[in-house]
Amino acid sequence: MTRPQGTLIRNTMAARINHWITAGCFVLLMLSGLSMFHPMLFFLSELFGGGQWTRAVHPWIGIVLSLSYLGLIVQFWRENQWNRDDIAWMRVIDRVLANEERGVPEVARFNAGQKFVFWSMALLVPALLLTGLTIWEVYFGSYTSIEVQRTAVLIHSLAAIAAILVWITHVYAAIWVRGSVRGMTQGYVTPGWAWRHHRKWLRRLAATGSDGPSPRNER
Repeated sequence: MTRPQGTLIRNTMAARINHWITAGCFVLLMLSGLSMFHPMLFFLSELFGGGQWTRAVHPWIGIVLSLSYLGLIVQFWRENQWNRDDIAWMRVIDRVLANEERGVPEVARFNAGQKFVFWSMALLVPALLLTGLTIWEVYFGSYTSIEVQRTAVLIHSLAAIAAILVWITHVYAAIWVRGSVRGMTQGYVTPGWAWRHHRKWLRRLAATGSDGPSPRNER
């Protein structure tokens, strides 16, 4: 698809595909996991063909999610490194939430909130993977004791709840900041959007003459 003239590439096709595979897997894991979390939510298992199918496919989707998120880490870890701009941005988070521009420091490609989501998931996804493998009865049940499995279930559940909360925050912020969703669905943003929300990133694009994402960490 041809993007409108004058717009800026925010995310490449590869990055968008990677992102939506991760997002799709996460939603499937959330629904299937909640169906096994409490009897009141068991009706969600019908989306997967019943309880047995839900239990069977849940860990495999988790494997795909882990590999997919690894792809996001490889692509974006440099630009998600914490720096002084993020500390300054967090100090005026009240203005950010009020959608005010005055007094909000310029940020590069990702702001502190986006970096928080990125690194939170970078920690939670491996925790979910490791604990999930521990309680995967079909393949690893004979290698662990029931006490270890019970502890793993507890950690897995807590990590899943934390991941869902981070995901809700991420989705809400993407919808709240108008134009952000388009950057991940169609790949482009307007210069006005970039000037308002990621001004340092826009300045770099103007300085380099490039309209694509940068692999470098900007300080």
